[in-house]
Amino acid sequence: MWLLTIAAYAAMSLVFPAGSESLSTFGNLVQCVVPLVANAFLLLNAGTPHWRRNIFWMLLALSCTMWMLGQFEWTYYEVYAHQPVPTMYGGDIVFFLRGVPIMAALALQPHRTPGGLQLRLGYLDFVSLFAWWTFLYIFVVFPWMYAVPSEAQYNFNYDLVANIQNMVIVVGLAALWLRSKGAWRVTYAHLFGAATLYMLSSLIINVAISLKRYHTGTAYDLPLISSFLWFAFAGLVAYRNRAALDAPGEPETADDGSEQAGARTWASQLAMVAVLSMPFFAIYALRFSHDPREARDYRVMTTLIASIALMVIFFLRTSIADKDRIRLLSRSQQSVENLQRLQAQLVQTEKLVSLGQLAAGAAHEINNPLAAILGYSDLLADDMSLTERSRGIAAKIRDQARRTKTLVGNLLSFARQVPAERTLLDINTVVTNAMQLRALDLRSAKTRVELQLESVLPGVRGDGNQLMQVFFNIISNAVDAMEAHEGGVVTIKTMRDRGNVIILFSDTGPGIKEPHRVFDPFYTTKPVGKGTGLGLSICFGILQEHSGKILCYNGQLSGAVFRVELPAVLAALPVREPHLVGATPLPLPPKS
Repeated sequence: MWLLTIAAYAAMSLVFPAGSESLSTFGNLVQCVVPLVANAFLLLNAGTPHWRRNIFWMLLALSCTMWMLGQFEWTYYEVYAHQPVPTMYGGDIVFFLRGVPIMAALALQPHRTPGGLQLRLGYLDFVSLFAWWTFLYIFVVFPWMYAVPSEAQYNFNYDLVANIQNMVIVVGLAALWLRSKGAWRVTYAHLFGAATLYMLSSLIINVAISLKRYHTGTAYDLPLISSFLWFAFAGLVAYRNRAALDAPGEPETADDGSEQAGARTWASQLAMVAVLSMPFFAIYALRFSHDPREARDYRVMTTLIASIALMVIFFLRTSIADKDRIRLLSRSQQSVENLQRLQAQLVQTEKLVSLGQLAAGAAHEINNPLAAILGYSDLLADDMSLTERSRGIAAKIRDQARRTKTLVGNLLSFARQVPAERTLLDINTVVTNAMQLRALDLRSAKTRVELQLESVLPGVRGDGNQLMQVFFNIISNAVDAMEAHEGGVVTIKTMRDRGNVIILFSDTGPGIKEPHRVFDPFYTTKPVGKGTGLGLSICFGILQEHSGKILCYNGQLSGAVFRVELPAVLAALPVREPHLVGATPLPLPPKS
């Protein structure tokens, strides 16, 4: 298609005489279409998950779009108005500024993995770059168009700044081509070739315009059209190699090997140079320029206005950068505090592990005399030779021994570290076990736990120890919150909702200030040293592993509500594990 387009354009330039209306119309229409084609093929690569690479391709496409807009105005003169384009043409600035998005795209270096590019700062850098190149064009070219009109000087200065800009783009692409590898090197090579061809075509056309030999549709346009088709081909090559381009790039490193921040990219450096260069332009206009006074005054005023605009952008960028640094410093400080708390928690956990091992050994030893107590109490309770009062006392001893054995079994089950084992569970039993464990440590007589368990519930498939840990943690948080506010009631309610088993934990405490954050790691409202903020985040993870949900919100009257949803197993009733208590909830121990 590339070769066919060039061949067709060359044939039309030979068939129709130079300067004819038909050739001019044909040439203008083709030159409006080829940037659009390049735009479309470049944008094929702008749909990746990497926003930095998307912006790179979008900026290249924007350059083609800007050139097409300038060509539309050119077409308006030659095709619609049937007038020659003015020699000192104000729309030339659009053709000139189309290079700014390309330079901004090169500054992104999309083949590299950034250390921390700030998007807002990148936008301001682009605005600074755009403003500086606009100022350069106005400073160099506009004096010979508005202050002291001179066609020869205008053409010379325009060609000068346009060629400088094109050379900057070509050198930048060459540097990226030589420094990259793999698919990105191939892509940069094609972009370098297209930019070089555009630079040569621009030079040829500008010289022809200065010599008054250029006519739209002639052979002078062939390199220009080829350059846009080459840009389109580069976009197509990149799209075919998108898998390789999307691979992680090489990291940005400074001379000392550390990762660079995004604020140290080329764009920010160029923006800083742009601001610092303004006084030198003013000094040149006042002291070293030999141009007419009107041109010098025009340049000094232009420099003053541009300096104000660039300084505003610079100070805005500095303000945003300072805010970002303060935010990052705050996050770093918070991270250090979280690490310190985590370290303290790990030390405490090691102590608890040792204590748990001792408690497990003691519990095993307690089971032996408990078995003897249960056996003898059974014999005494069934001995008809004893009085009724003696048998009643024996029965009470047996009940309390059974209760002690159940609590010891729950402690062993809770402290046991075994891989998760999914079995069919009775959720009422798991809730009761967790409640009984927490009831052992109730310090205030004003705090109590109430159960409202639905008698018939479908089974739940999961790990009993993990779910008991979740329920124990929720109950503990509610009890701790109420004990800090003169006690209250924790109500645990189970129910069935469609295909789920629901467990509601509600309390009469003060509620939670930020319910949406309670599952975030290290978020805690407890005093320093009383909690790490990891308990509920662990509960959240456990329930996700069980395909369940956990929600937190404040009640209508007072207190917090935790809603746990677990998928029900409707095919069968749960099988209770031997170490769990029976279906009938046991009474809480007397409060001291």
